[in-house]
Amino acid sequence: MPIIQSVDRALKILDLFDEYETELKITDISDKMLLHKSTVHSLLKTLQKHDYIEQNPENGKYKLGMKLFERGNFVIHSRDIRAIAREFLFSLSKDSGQTVHLVILDGKEGVYIDKVESSTATVLYSRIGRRIPIHCSGVGKALVAFKTEREINSILKDYDYIVRTENTITNEKSFRKEIQKIRDKGYAEDNQENEPGVRCVAIPVRDHTGDVAAAISISANTMKVSEEEILRYVELLKQAGTELSQKLGYGYQSIRGY
Repeated sequence: MPIIQSVDRALKILDLFDEYETELKITDISDKMLLHKSTVHSLLKTLQKHDYIEQNPENGKYKLGMKLFERGNFVIHSRDIRAIAREFLFSLSKDSGQTVHLVILDGKEGVYIDKVESSTATVLYSRIGRRIPIHCSGVGKALVAFKTEREINSILKDYDYIVRTENTITNEKSFRKEIQKIRDKGYAEDNQENEPGVRCVAIPVRDHTGDVAAAISISANTMKVSEEEILRYVELLKQAGTELSQKLGYGYQSIRGY
């Protein structure tokens, strides 16, 4: 398998930093990497542009950036919640006979971190690791709807309302109305907004701080599910969401207003 030299070098630079050497001069990095200072400088500037490296303005030394902290927390968080949620996903899939998803928010998109398919399920469009828009998916809406107004404003700034189907929400005004509906009902819905023929209901899952840590959804083929069944799925999700949130440490004392 071919190795991309510049990527390999950039990653090796990150590995130079540890608890003993939290800051390094460009000459230190150059010596350790056996590379010319100009090459190291270009690599550092690229890493700095993406916040993986920071430069101390007082001494000119370089150190690891906050982006690594953010990415690390993202990985740890997603692994923990996936392990805890696994039993709930299987139970929901068994009780509903449908596909169940676990999704977390990364930036302005949702990311599938787990999925359980029933043997009779026909919804196959998703896969673990795939990203999904927030404005046209049940899980995306559930992840965003219960955040603070400040957080929502940040997420929706310059947001691109990509049209997936004729039912897709196409502007901020409509999306904000949808957010209010979700808050009133306690769950989110995607009625063929992201994928033709697919209907999805989703609920938020909260952690010990009261923040929405993830969303769980049940997806079904619109031709094979009735309105009564959809409402039954909502009740199943709400029960599972309550229990899973409690396992993550959520309690009434953790409730954060929006």
